[in-house]
Amino acid sequence: MGDSDMELSANDTPTPLSALRQTELSRIGSKRIKGFALVGALLAYLVYVFFAFDIMGLADRARMDNAAILVSDSVTHKTHVTRDNRSGAISVAIEGSRRATYRDEQMPEWVTLEGQNAEIILRDGHRVTYEGAVITYHHPAFGPIVIDTANGVDLQLPQDQIPEFINAASNRVSITTEAGRLTVTRARTETMRYFFGWEMFFFDLESPFSGMSVSEVLASVVSGPRLDAAQSNLSLMVSNVWYNGIWRHGDVFWALTETVLMAFLGTFGAALIALPLAFVAASNFAPSRVMRFAMRRVFDFVRGVDALIFTIILSRAFGPGPLTGALAILITDTGAFGKLFSEALENVDNRQIEGLASTGANAMQRSRFGVLPQVMPILLSQVLYLFESNTRSATIVGAIVGGGIGLLLTQAIQTTQDWEKVTYYIILIVLLVIAMDVLSGWLRRKLIKGE
Repeated sequence: MGDSDMELSANDTPTPLSALRQTELSRIGSKRIKGFALVGALLAYLVYVFFAFDIMGLADRARMDNAAILVSDSVTHKTHVTRDNRSGAISVAIEGSRRATYRDEQMPEWVTLEGQNAEIILRDGHRVTYEGAVITYHHPAFGPIVIDTANGVDLQLPQDQIPEFINAASNRVSITTEAGRLTVTRARTETMRYFFGWEMFFFDLESPFSGMSVSEVLASVVSGPRLDAAQSNLSLMVSNVWYNGIWRHGDVFWALTETVLMAFLGTFGAALIALPLAFVAASNFAPSRVMRFAMRRVFDFVRGVDALIFTIILSRAFGPGPLTGALAILITDTGAFGKLFSEALENVDNRQIEGLASTGANAMQRSRFGVLPQVMPILLSQVLYLFESNTRSATIVGAIVGGGIGLLLTQAIQTTQDWEKVTYYIILIVLLVIAMDVLSGWLRRKLIKGE
């Protein structure tokens, strides 16, 4: 072999294995650097959020005692024994409501009234007495806590140190224990005793069934004497539940109906409007590029503005009401459906359309028999999904326009007292969403799969 052959062999030698390893290692190193950079950016962002959102200040401002009271109020109810320190009048009412005030013959057994004096028996040996201007909280472990309201609010303790369950100021004393709460000001004294469950959920104090057990109610309905000569006991029971003055089950039912109606009108109204407009926005059906561009920008605008913004604008223009909420949902969903429908139309199979055109079918007939059968399952699936989603959105929209279950939920939250009703409404909303999910699934199987 000559020198030239040796040089050729040297030039044709493949890349050494070490060079391949170096290339691979450099790639791995580059990926690691990118990963470290991403992690560093994420950590920097989290640090920024920590200080920008004042996480430490939020922790300092958190009132866990208030949170515990709200959670407790959502699953329990309390009866207020209230005395006007000026007139001496005493009332006993569930949640302090005038509609749930006990009459003398209905007074609970743990409350004893004697003129302007009262004795309230709480749990675990705790007891409160009203004796003229002197209010005494009898604590079995700490001793009697005396509050004199004759000249302001004078707190007298059996021990020198104020315990944690007493919050005392110059014009207000509050005692909170596991047995109940006592709040005393110069004008009013109020004792609250808690009970588990929702008060008078079926019958209010005006109902003849109030205070009956389940077995007593059933016995009265089946074989008991008529409580109202004008109607049967069964009809009276249903009427008392439906027109319950505390829980207002009838009003709640119609509020749920309004919520579903807002979602239905907004969703299906938007679908009917968006379907013909989607043909203008679809590239394979648009009469011109200018019209297609303009229609797509219209869809971008109406879906780019949130339904809540349209709700506020329309409520100022047309006033509050469920129809205003439905119109706000309709406007927003028209943009969403227009985009979804136009994209579905752009993916149709042209062979069916060409076959209909060969038979002499006009544009309307080609769309009806060649286009819609292809995209209808997709369109129905999208409409049903947004209908289910809008059922949730209609709750918030209703809170703004004053309609539906959202209005009742907002009112219950604003009172800061009816947290058990807040829980009730939230449970109903969740059940409504579950029902809409089941219904939309059933409709999909029937209309799309043909089951």
